[in-house]
Amino acid sequence: MQKTYLRPAGLVYGPDARLIIKEGRGASLGGLSAIAYTLVEEIERNGPAVSRRFLSATLPRQTELPSFLNGERPLVMGIVNVTPDSFSDGGLAEDTQQAIARGVQLAADGADMLDVGGESTRPGSDGVPEDEELRRVIPVIEELAARGHAVSIDTRKANVMRAALKAGARMVNDVSALTYDPMAMEAMAAVSCPVVLMHAQGDPKTMQLSPHYDDVALDVHDWLEARIEACVAAGIARSRIIADPGIGFGKSFRHNLDALRQFTLFHGLGVPLLMGLSRKGFIGALTGEKVAGHRVHGSTGGAIWSWLNGAHILRVHDVKATVAALAVAGAAADPDSSGL
Repeated sequence: MQKTYLRPAGLVYGPDARLIIKEGRGASLGGLSAIAYTLVEEIERNGPAVSRRFLSATLPRQTELPSFLNGERPLVMGIVNVTPDSFSDGGLAEDTQQAIARGVQLAADGADMLDVGGESTRPGSDGVPEDEELRRVIPVIEELAARGHAVSIDTRKANVMRAALKAGARMVNDVSALTYDPMAMEAMAAVSCPVVLMHAQGDPKTMQLSPHYDDVALDVHDWLEARIEACVAAGIARSRIIADPGIGFGKSFRHNLDALRQFTLFHGLGVPLLMGLSRKGFIGALTGEKVAGHRVHGSTGGAIWSWLNGAHILRVHDVKATVAALAVAGAAADPDSSGL
C-alpha cells in the first residue's frame, strides 16, 4: 500500500494563532479559531516502509464544525455509567436515581454534555442484553433531558440508539463505529443527530490480549477514514460524524502514547475529534496509581494535551478538575478568553 498523510505541526495558540491564520502564514487546526499550525509532517507509507519530512503547507481537507462546537474551546462530556461493572466507576451510579444525580452534578461542575451508557466496554467485559441496557439508560436519559441537559447515548445497539434519541438524547457515541449491530448504520442514516465513530481493535472481551499494528496512528487513521466513507455512502452526512481514535481499546501502553503523540494526524479526516482517555490503564502505568478512580491528575494532564492538539470534545469522569485546568491553560494561551 502506498499512501501520503499530512500531520499538522508547529502549533500556535490564541492571538498569535489568529494573526497567523489571517495573514495566511498558517491554517486553523480542525476549524478551531484559537489554534493554528504552521507546518505539516508529510508521511509517505509504502508497504512497511514509512518516511517523514516537514513542509510548510496546509491540509487538503479542512474541518467544518457543527453548530454545537464553538471553535473556541473543547466541549466537555461528562461520563454517566449506569452499570455495575465499568472499569472506573462501576456501581457508583447503577441505580436510576444515583445516575440522574451524578449527571446533574457533572452538569453543575461544568459538563456541556452527559454521555449515558448502560453497558461496560472495559477490557474483558461481557455484553449486556438489549432489554437490560434499555432498562438502565432510558429513565436516566428522559429525566436528564427533561431538565434541559444535553445527553449523548453510549451504545453499540441500534434499538438502544433509537429509544435513547426518542427519550431525548442528542448524540450517539458508538465504540464499535456502527459495526457491532448490523442495523446501526441504517438507524443512524434515518436520523439527523451527530454520531461518534470510535476505533477499536477487537471486541471488549479480547481487545487487550495481543493488539498489533504496523503503525498505530496510520492504521487507526485508515480504519476511521474507511468507516467515515462507509457511513457517508450509507446516507450519514459527513457533517454529522465525529471521530475518536479509541485510546485504550485494543492498544498497548506504547500504542496509546504513539496515538496521542500523533493526534493531530487525525485532523486530516476532516471531521471533529473526540478524545476519551479519562482514568485509563496507561495513565495508571505512567503515574503509578493503581486505583482508576484516583487517576484524576493524570487524566487532566491528558485532557490538556488533547486540547492543545485540537480535540473538539473531551470525554471525562472528572469534569470539575478538567474544566478548571482548561480555564487556566486557555487563559495562558489566550488571555482575552478569560473574561477577566
